Amino acid sequence: MAAPCRDLTGLRRGLAAARLAPGRRGANKLCLAPFHHRAPPPQQQQGRRRQRQGLKVVAAISEDLPRLAAPGTGKGALTVRRKHKEDLKEALAGHLDALWDMVGRSVALELISTKIHPRTKKPLHSGQASIKDWCQKRGVKGEHVVYTAEFMVDSDFGEPGAITVANRHHREFFLESIVVEGGLPCGPVHFACNSWVQSTRELPGKRVFFSNKPYLPSETPPGLRELRDKELKDLRGDGTGVRKLSDRIYDYATYNDLGNPDRGKEFIRPILGGDNIPYPRRCRTGRPPTDTNMLAESRVEKPHRIYVPRDEAFEELKQGAFSSGRLRAVLHTLIPSMIATISAETHSFQGFHHVDNLYKEGLRLKLGLQEHLFQKIPLVQKIQESSEGMLRYDTPRILSKDKFAWLRDDEFARQTVAGINPVSITRLTVFPPVSKMDPAIYGPPESSITEAHITGQLNGLTVQQAVDEAKLFILDYHDVYMPFLDRINAIEGRKAYATRTILFLTKAGTLKPIAIELSLPPSKAGEPRPSKVLTPPADATSNWLWMLAKAHVSSNDAGVHQLVNHWLRTHAVMEPFILAAHRRMSAMHPVFKLLHPHMRYTLEINALARQSLISADGVIESCFTPGPVSFEISAAYYRDHWRFDLEGLPSDLVRRHSCRCPIPVCSCLFLPLSTDISSSLVIRRVAVEDASQPHGIRLLIEDYPYANDGLLLWSAIRSWVESYVQLYYPDAGTVQSDDELQGWYHETVHVGHADIRHAPWWPSLSTPGDLASILTTLVWLASAQHAALNFGQYPLGGYVPNRPPLMRRLLPDPERDAAEYATFMADPHRFFLNAMPGVLEATKFMAVVDTLSTHSPDEEYLGEERDEPWTGDAAAVAAHDMFTADVRRAEEAIDSRNADQRRKNRCGAGVLPYELLAPSSPPGVTCRGVPNSISI
Repeated sequence: MAAPCRDLTGLRRGLAAARLAPGRRGANKLCLAPFHHRAPPPQQQQGRRRQRQGLKVVAAISEDLPRLAAPGTGKGALTVRRKHKEDLKEALAGHLDALWDMVGRSVALELISTKIHPRTKKPLHSGQASIKDWCQKRGVKGEHVVYTAEFMVDSDFGEPGAITVANRHHREFFLESIVVEGGLPCGPVHFACNSWVQSTRELPGKRVFFSNKPYLPSETPPGLRELRDKELKDLRGDGTGVRKLSDRIYDYATYNDLGNPDRGKEFIRPILGGDNIPYPRRCRTGRPPTDTNMLAESRVEKPHRIYVPRDEAFEELKQGAFSSGRLRAVLHTLIPSMIATISAETHSFQGFHHVDNLYKEGLRLKLGLQEHLFQKIPLVQKIQESSEGMLRYDTPRILSKDKFAWLRDDEFARQTVAGINPVSITRLTVFPPVSKMDPAIYGPPESSITEAHITGQLNGLTVQQAVDEAKLFILDYHDVYMPFLDRINAIEGRKAYATRTILFLTKAGTLKPIAIELSLPPSKAGEPRPSKVLTPPADATSNWLWMLAKAHVSSNDAGVHQLVNHWLRTHAVMEPFILAAHRRMSAMHPVFKLLHPHMRYTLEINALARQSLISADGVIESCFTPGPVSFEISAAYYRDHWRFDLEGLPSDLVRRHSCRCPIPVCSCLFLPLSTDISSSLVIRRVAVEDASQPHGIRLLIEDYPYANDGLLLWSAIRSWVESYVQLYYPDAGTVQSDDELQGWYHETVHVGHADIRHAPWWPSLSTPGDLASILTTLVWLASAQHAALNFGQYPLGGYVPNRPPLMRRLLPDPERDAAEYATFMADPHRFFLNAMPGVLEATKFMAVVDTLSTHSPDEEYLGEERDEPWTGDAAAVAAHDMFTADVRRAEEAIDSRNADQRRKNRCGAGVLPYELLAPSSPPGVTCRGVPNSISI
């Protein structure tokens, strides 16, 4: 037996990089090479992610493992990641495991060959090996500890393709990787584990990890076929039982846990998913039903954890950053909450300087409330004294260059193409705009905006000329909100309109709002809808009314952004694809390897959202105007408008359309782009197909920062995915014969998106081109699209007057309420602030979006060099290196654009640069950075 290795700490996940033979997939075997005592190359020493985490990178494993003694003996090195901080219970458990290890209850391992025994037809196994130095390294400092084991293998063992791990200790541990080298017909074999290994007391049986060499199902070596099938079967489970936090089972359920009927009827919410209200599926937890409704799942409230498969939970760095953000959010909202409970009075901001004080003095606002509060609750004084720094909000970036920019019409318009929600603006091709809603219920479909309202704003053009020359654009939230307005406006402290905003494209390439329509439902079915049309102001009164109208548009926009474009179109629709990937594709599958970085943390963040953000009386309902009908709005969009085939960036830019059909879902919604569309369909494109352009489309708004930068990243993603797909799928036959791949896509559509599975627009999966298109869209949604919609929430929306998520008053109307109108005329400044969210709603909203806008220290960014040996295919690694270079060039181009004075939507006096799609970022709230996955 060789002498034990000396302690190794701080080792990178990758350990020793295997020398890979050049060439394509067929020539990517790990080759035996002599070990040299040398430092790893500089690029390995300076992985960006390890630098951010502050981890010390030390020697590769081949330096510290002794040269192999005898043929038939293999050396294994296991990298285990320890927690930075352990509580007393965890420390005691660690000592107990060390003692347990000494008496033979160790971690046992066994190699499994890619070959089978010629007589038994069973996979060849090594002798069982145990970690030799667990007890000795209990006191070793550092986050990473490398343990060693020795394997005895027969001379004809062949290449290891899998390894089993049995954890006979009392508690789980996080296994990052295993490297086996020596005594084998090939060189070092890498197993990228990155998984929690449960105690056999918790989950009897052995964990299986496959080597990093990719295999299509048809090419699976004989020794791994049975294991491959069994692992997938275990991950699917049997669809029954309550899931334990330690489980690794991926299954589906409807959104039947948003409400809590046991608390009272005001907490009842409809089930999202099913024939009544179509919606994507979420991860099944198996919790029992509530007492009062057998169809509703009982809830798990904070601080208790909600189930996700164990490997999907946040790692320690991420959890620490998220918990810190949640603590900050609690402290930010604690004092206003106490104020609200002590006094029945709703506390509005008394002036704009009081809003500003949130960033200067924190929550010690001089609202005349402290003395009253401290007399009631002395504890608050201590909380403020001990947490003074945490109670102060950072100044949102929107205020950094021009404190009053938000008041300007051009800034209001600029944010439609370079703000938090740059995906809603569409071209107006028919004037006046028309509704698609049933006129028998909602009255005549035509808008109240007339030519007389806008003719003077068109720089000498007629309305028809402006339409024909693609100078008119629209934010149209009329049909989204109209069916829900009666219910919204019946809620105390909530008031909303269904809005339309027409914008004109100027010669300078900027937009300006020229008309806003505010509509309410008809008092009787089929009657004309009450509506107001406002145009740019000409006097003081019309200026305040115009400001209120823009605030209502922004509130509509905030709701659609959060409920539809952000939550539904990234978080919710991705979850079924992720669940199906784990259930139907082996970790050895090359497509799983491609998707794996883009699935990280998504199930966990979605579960946390169900627990506190999108639940009944959660943050979304509390802070956004639609309140308890919020997710019915989200579900209505999914039912009527969402189409996976048009979620890719170029298709989305070209397709944005509406039609005159009176029914919610009409056949024209399902026509492909190439179809000759009749006059009943009004195309509202912000781009047109143009083969002469670099990305195959021409933008109608030339300076459209989101689209300009997005197309750079879309192109890089598409090139990477196409190159990767070509490595494994040379023709249609290989795609169609891949049972795991076809099973993944079929289950995603027919189970994960079951309610719309029969829609004719679902793309087929028959050719390499089909596969590349589907995967490109998924990578885009998980990375760039989510980043564009998420990480600007606090920097651009943290100043509530710029973008109020909630409105509490309609516009003053002398005919409806003469007294209210008199109040407005007497003090329009106070009326405007009273229409905004109050102190409690505003501070809660700000605290939450601050947390949601934060990059954690362990973020993994698009195109970033990958430290670990994620694949054994040299050609795939080379293709990813090209992707990295493409993303870096895109970032350089974005930096250059932000310095270009001709681009007035991203450069100018007081104008913020557009960096939400700049790929890299440090930790924190930076208003830039594109993570690989939906991780917050």
